[in-house]
Order: sequence, then C-alpha cells, then structure tokens
Amino acid sequence: MTLAGRVFVVTGLSGAGRTTALKALEDMDCEAVDNLPVRLMGTLIRQGPAEGRGLAIGVDVRTRDFDAGRFAHEIEELRAVVDTPVELLFLDSANDIIARRYTETRRIHPMASDRPLTDGIVAERRLLAPLREAADFVMDTSHSNIHEFANLLRDRVVGIATGEPNVLVISFSYRNGVPRDADMVFDVRFLRNPHYDPALRPLTGRDAGVGDYVAADPDFDEYFARLTNLLALLLPRFREEAKSYLTIGIGCTGGRHRSVYVAERLREWMAERMTRVELRHRELDFDTDTDEVRG
Repeated sequence: MTLAGRVFVVTGLSGAGRTTALKALEDMDCEAVDNLPVRLMGTLIRQGPAEGRGLAIGVDVRTRDFDAGRFAHEIEELRAVVDTPVELLFLDSANDIIARRYTETRRIHPMASDRPLTDGIVAERRLLAPLREAADFVMDTSHSNIHEFANLLRDRVVGIATGEPNVLVISFSYRNGVPRDADMVFDVRFLRNPHYDPALRPLTGRDAGVGDYVAADPDFDEYFARLTNLLALLLPRFREEAKSYLTIGIGCTGGRHRSVYVAERLREWMAERMTRVELRHRELDFDTDTDEVRG
C-alpha cells in the first residue's frame, strides 16, 4: 500500500499518538519528518513528496515558531498554491487518558513544566482548537492500542478515487464515552437489552442469537428504516460537499450487544451504496493488555 504524491500534516494533543501516526505513515511509504520548524514547512511542502512516495510532517506545540492560528492559516494558503493535496490530521484523546499516559511513562507534558499536568492538558487543548477545527479528519485514540490505531489510520488515509466519503461505522459504550471523532451519533439504548438474558450475556452482537433478540424488538424495524432513510438523504449531500471522512457512532450501555448488532446491520446497508465502508467495534476490539498509543 502506498500514499504516493500525498502530503499529511500530523498534529494534535501531546500524548495522543503523533509519533505512532508518523511511524504508521512511514510504513505506508511516506517520508516522515517530525518537529520541522514551521517556517520551513512551506518550503518542504512546495517541493512536494519524493517521486513514488508520500510525505508526513509532524507538528506540535514543541515545534519552533508554533502558533496554532497562524499555522492553520498557512495550511490554507499552501493548499491554494500547490498541486499536491495537503491533508491535516488531528489526533485527539480524552484528558484523563492523556494524563494516565504521561503518569505511567513519567514524561513531562510540554505545557505542564510549571503547572499541574491536568492544567497543561487543558491549556494545550485550548491552544490547539483552531487546528482541530481546520483538520480534514480527527482521530480519537482514547480506546486504541498501537496496532489497532495503525490499522485504523491506514483505513482512513487510503484514498478514494470515487469522490465518496470514507465512512467508518463504530459501535461503542456510553459508559466509556462517545467517540470524540464521530460526526453523527445514534443511541440504541432504547432497544431490548440482551445483557439481561443469562444465555445471551456472554455473547456479542455478532452472534446470531443476540441479533435475533435485538431484531425482535417491536420498534427495531421502524427505527432502522428511519435511520437508513436519514442517511440516504444525507450521504449524497456529503458527497456534494466533498467530505472526505464520515464517522457514524452507534452507542449502547455496554457496547457489546445492541450497538454491535445495529452497527453490523448499518455497515451492510451502507456497503451496498458506498465504495468504502469500514466497521469498528470499539469495546470488543480494545485490549488493555496490549501496547497503548503514546505520544
């Protein structure tokens, strides 16, 4: 897999996975450059990627001459004068997850050398708000390990020749928070919960018994019809607006039964209408025993 001819500017909160993202892009045959002074970034982008390769540039608050508002403006100016697509990737994560990562690794947060760690994270989030707003796509790494994040990033940046959005359907548990990068979120906690059936509790929404149980809810058919009718209306408009990435969250209480089943069904429906649709079950995929995403 190659990303030849594309330029990615990777930024986001410290501890959210910039280093991991750059390594993943490097594995996809991008030349990776980290902490390049902002004043030199334009020169490098104007030169474009090396022949047959992509270019990934890492930028964060430690970068010399960094100013989020000016940086976002410069990205827009570069897009207007270069032929190479310049895509801004913003990496995000929940404050408590970033705090835990820094505590576990005993690293010093770049904005917390003279203040409490949580204050530094909040200050950085406020500082980077213009970049998050300007980003082509935002990825939340709160519930991802290194390998899962690399795979998800690969899915998101592959490129779409059809001009359609790259759609990600993600199931999740409300107890663990709404995916921060979701464009739309649908709550399915009103459906009958298989958790209360002892025979179904150990299973997931991927299992036929759970699927039959959820689908038998008297309101399921009407809900799913209304959901897909809404998306049938919106998807062409997203295509007209040249939206590159679309993340749809489906949430329930535990993220193992109802949301998984509905996400599976929705993915099947969308795959009949879209060129590229990915599916992720956040609570099923996340393994706390594997390496987490770091800075």
